[in-house]
Amino acid sequence: MTSLRHHTLPVLSILVAIVVIWYVAAVFMNAPFQHDLDRRASVTRTTTEFVGATLSQPKPVLPAPHQVASNVYENTFLRRVTSNRSLVYHSWVTLSSTAVGFTLGTLTGILIAVGIVHVKALDRSLMPWIIASQTVPILAIAPMVVVVLAAINVTGLIPKALISTYLSFFPVAVGMVKGLRSPESIQLDLMRTYNASRAQTFWKLRVPASIPFLFTSMKVAIAASLVGAIVGELPTGAVAGIGSKLLAGSYYSQTIDIWAALIAGSVLAAILVTIVGVAGKIVERSMGGRPA
Repeated sequence: MTSLRHHTLPVLSILVAIVVIWYVAAVFMNAPFQHDLDRRASVTRTTTEFVGATLSQPKPVLPAPHQVASNVYENTFLRRVTSNRSLVYHSWVTLSSTAVGFTLGTLTGILIAVGIVHVKALDRSLMPWIIASQTVPILAIAPMVVVVLAAINVTGLIPKALISTYLSFFPVAVGMVKGLRSPESIQLDLMRTYNASRAQTFWKLRVPASIPFLFTSMKVAIAASLVGAIVGELPTGAVAGIGSKLLAGSYYSQTIDIWAALIAGSVLAAILVTIVGVAGKIVERSMGGRPA
């Protein structure tokens, strides 16, 4: 109970502080437009009425938390999942690209890491290029990927998945390199004493040692993959997905919809990271690791 209190109270305190700051910011940012509306309509309000009006505008500059929460609830629980306005539907579309990109990125990162650890030439030549690749903004790469693939009639899920792959392979590659190199010299010497082959050393020592590093990097990768899927939906003009909701909201100044889509993306990311974390704990326990 004490442990739960120590973990819960700080989180709740931060959430309450964020909500309070959010409400204050909403009042100040929406106030100029509300002043203009009241002046045009020749309406005189008390301070309480004015604050209430700034927090209930249909197209506010900054939506209030209760407006965003109401929108998320309505478009999540009160609509069919097949509806074009359902956040569940749009999240599922983005999730499909995220899952494919994350899978490809994880496999690519693992293969690159194995090559770097076992081939010195790759370590010296490939790793600098991998690091340099992440310095290019994804917003610059995404349109190029979409245009090039569209020229060869490759559209739909594949371009978005490749953008997700681009963002997700890097943390996996770096984490796996660190993990595969984590065994100490005395452990490697022991394997040589047993006359173990490179394959036996890899599977019986390096791979088990790399598992914690792998799943830690996969948590970063799955979040990056989701970002890549959302960014990939922007230049494609997608009609479904969280990215499409952001685009539609920006086109029609539906700021509440924009914030609701952002919240949906955040919740989806939290769920995905949690799933990867749980999977990591299950794998570690099955390998004889101690529960945290």
